[in-house]
Amino acid sequence: MGLFVTALFVILLSIFIWKAYNNTKNIQLERITINNGKKQCCNTLNVLQISDMHLENISISPEELYDQLKDEDIDLIALTGDYLDRKRTLKKLPAYLEVFKQLKPTLGCFAVFGNHDYVLKEPYFAHLEKTLNEFGVRTFRNEHTQIVMHGLMINIIGIDDYSTGRSRLSDSYHALNEADFNLVLTHDPNIILNMKDHPFDYLLSGHFHNGQIHWPKPYHLIKMGKLARMRMVQGLHYMYGKPFYISEGLGQTGINIRVGSRPEITIHKLSLSKEKTQTESAS
Repeated sequence: MGLFVTALFVILLSIFIWKAYNNTKNIQLERITINNGKKQCCNTLNVLQISDMHLENISISPEELYDQLKDEDIDLIALTGDYLDRKRTLKKLPAYLEVFKQLKPTLGCFAVFGNHDYVLKEPYFAHLEKTLNEFGVRTFRNEHTQIVMHGLMINIIGIDDYSTGRSRLSDSYHALNEADFNLVLTHDPNIILNMKDHPFDYLLSGHFHNGQIHWPKPYHLIKMGKLARMRMVQGLHYMYGKPFYISEGLGQTGINIRVGSRPEITIHKLSLSKEKTQTESAS
């Protein structure tokens, strides 16, 4: 009887792990629309967000990623951190960066770093940043830049990783010029709790993976800050009446399985206007 129970347990565990691994291949393409309260607006910024690639454990190839996105109209690519955390994985990065180049975002590709990236010791972190830059990715560590689209000014504000104590809001917003839209890129969304007095119209982040193993609940996320305790771990939320988004991430960390969560690619359609933004739909 004991042997039978053990065998049954092993079979059930194997099925569970097999299904959990297959979940990592079920990439969800999410589409989020943020508008200015009007049903139609000709000034639209299409942002492709890729977060938490974790190239040690990623179940989509560069070729598959390109095939999924090649027909999308992309103005800007936002990479919100956690590309890898092992030096041996650096060789995998260029193939994915080449995909982002092939997608030809009209306004460019912008990136911030996450806590796993900072696990890399020098000179490997420097090599990571250099590789990103060589493929035309503008990296931010508490910096900002301004771009123009449809005659409207857009601030891209990159805030460094909050969980490792690298966020510097004063540096990120230093000498920030007035703009029609302030788009913030960061990795750990917990920084938003400190941004009541800092202007933003939309904030993109990742970090939580929706628990990655979200069953029965992602109890392990409680240690990852106040937002997790507020049950804000994925998707569209509001703070101070302003929208922010937490991606479930494209790759996995630790072990390459997902339960109750899915890898995510997100396209954000942002209506640009001098009026205050509101959320029209999320799907």
